[in-house]
Amino acid sequence: MHEYPMIINGEGVTGDAWLTVVNPATGEDLGRVPAAGADDVAAAMASARCAQRDWAAVPDTDRCALLMQAADVLEANAGPLAELITAEQGKPLGGPGSMFEVEGAVAWTRVPASLELPAETVFEDDTRRDEMIRRPLGVIGAIAPWNWPVLIAIWQIVPSLRMGNTVVIKPSEFTPMATLEVVRLMNTVLPPGVVNAVSGDGEVGRRIVTSPEVAKIMFTGSVPTGREIMAASAPNLCRLTLELGGNDAAIVLPDVDPEAIAMDLFWGAFINMGQTCACAKRLYVHDDIYEDVVAALDAVAERIPMGNGLEEGNLLGPVQNRPQFDKVVSLVDDARARGARIVRGGRPLDGPGLFYPVTLVADIDEDAPLVTEEQFGPVLPILRYQLLDDAVARANASPVGLGASVWSSDPGRAEDVARRLDAGTVWINQHGVIHPMVPFGGSKQSGFGLEFGIEGLKSVSRPQVISHRKEAVAGAA
Repeated sequence: MHEYPMIINGEGVTGDAWLTVVNPATGEDLGRVPAAGADDVAAAMASARCAQRDWAAVPDTDRCALLMQAADVLEANAGPLAELITAEQGKPLGGPGSMFEVEGAVAWTRVPASLELPAETVFEDDTRRDEMIRRPLGVIGAIAPWNWPVLIAIWQIVPSLRMGNTVVIKPSEFTPMATLEVVRLMNTVLPPGVVNAVSGDGEVGRRIVTSPEVAKIMFTGSVPTGREIMAASAPNLCRLTLELGGNDAAIVLPDVDPEAIAMDLFWGAFINMGQTCACAKRLYVHDDIYEDVVAALDAVAERIPMGNGLEEGNLLGPVQNRPQFDKVVSLVDDARARGARIVRGGRPLDGPGLFYPVTLVADIDEDAPLVTEEQFGPVLPILRYQLLDDAVARANASPVGLGASVWSSDPGRAEDVARRLDAGTVWINQHGVIHPMVPFGGSKQSGFGLEFGIEGLKSVSRPQVISHRKEAVAGAA
């Protein structure tokens, strides 16, 4: 069984306690990682704190050059990294799977390292000139999720490093190996202590969040855990970027061609087996084309192969972990008991892996848990509407608001609807399509703070105003 050490001050670190990682496609043990203790977390924090001042003093162009080298290292190791992601997370190698994730990680490393963030003159007159510059915060505590264990870790690490911070990251206990390997690879080109990784359960995350060494917490996960982080970090007045998932609504207007949009709708809902925060999770379809859209999605779903992601040809894999699998089963069983129509799927597949088929659920009540909760799995409830105002109101009724989408052949009408939706991002004729230059973040209980692009760099730094007096100051005689 392969062991993946933690990375503290540039060195691999193990311990007496271990966590075993399981392949969700086979149920077999893959490897193990250390279960960090309090001393390990303290050592990682001390390493990051000691390295931060020197790292911040490195000229920005040099930091960017080192991050470009880190991107090159990740790219050179793309194949093994993708296979490791597939083995522990489950997403297939091909399609929008593990290789796609690694390629995204490379891009999201290079883009922040290529951006310019010069001083900004905020005021000037005859007597003064005021500039605003960006300063690092210090040590960033990052907690990465299990659905995109490499890509989201990079989203947290790279902008932080670019702005002169150092990082201590905890990967999910379900998918720690690929994240630890990414940090190990980055440490082959970065100075020791700049990025550290400690593995373990939620107690390790709690120690990071409550550490007085941490200036900011970056977390991607659930609303309940986000609340716990806010409360636990409050005594230290930590800054926070919280991405707490969503229950994204997609509204299909009656002027579309169902077959023309079906493939994009499908992947908007089922990329990574629906285990993506910004997947379409509620589909509102006008009554005039409702059955046509259901049939078009069903035809697409029938063609998409599912299986072990390490086997060639599969584009869908298992649910990543047992608790999430059981939640999906429960939500679909509840929908069936309420009288919803199961168009496709609806029962776990036989075998040792956590495979649940793509499931389309039609004619479901608005108050069913499958509609009101984030299912985070390969299930899509499809709801009817007749009046557009009603569809918008139902879409906005959720307490979360990460993303949403509008589907129409009329761009102007689609934009009018988009502006009425309460979500951090609203896509038109696409869903969940993110870009490293485009700010991303949620509204309502989906969290706060922005990632990506210039705004993402600003979120991991603090502004400082330098005020210059223009009048000459008389010197001593």
